[in-house]
Amino acid sequence: MLGKLATQVATERPDLLAAPVVNALNDWPADAPVGAEAVLVAPIDPELADTAAFCAAYDVALDVSANCVVIMGKRDGVARYAVCLVLATTRADVNGLARRRLDVRKASFAPMAEAVELTGMEYGGITPLGLPAGWPILVDSAVAASDAVVVGSGVRRSKIVLPGAALAHLPGALVVEGLGQPVPA
Repeated sequence: MLGKLATQVATERPDLLAAPVVNALNDWPADAPVGAEAVLVAPIDPELADTAAFCAAYDVALDVSANCVVIMGKRDGVARYAVCLVLATTRADVNGLARRRLDVRKASFAPMAEAVELTGMEYGGITPLGLPAGWPILVDSAVAASDAVVVGSGVRRSKIVLPGAALAHLPGALVVEGLGQPVPA
């Protein structure tokens, strides 16, 4: 149990996950540092899915909660997508490290409707599990080093909890030092 979250093994509660997340758990990499059974899910009030409200309501520290944002940029007229995974105490360096990793001139957050359509997940619940094939998953080194991190489940009505090392071993994952930048006071 983390804070007030009542967790269960995620593979036993597919009703709390978006379809792409269920598929990702079913296809969990054999070489991952932990098995799919280490991925937990907890139901939450969907009105409290946004990070600040979630952390306050469920007594989960911001430095245990991770934000997953979809970014995009264009190169030669072709859109390129990636996700950035950073602790909630930081913000993603979208136009620095992330832009360079995406190999585009300018990167920005993907429009909400586009992110939802392409991922098959709900806005505010997008997670690095089950993303479209070929999308880079840029994982801040602090997230990768976390014993446990809370992130979206693909839907707003739940969160998943898993070791940061598991996120670093997802297909397409790349651990990036300094991706999460401190939030100015």
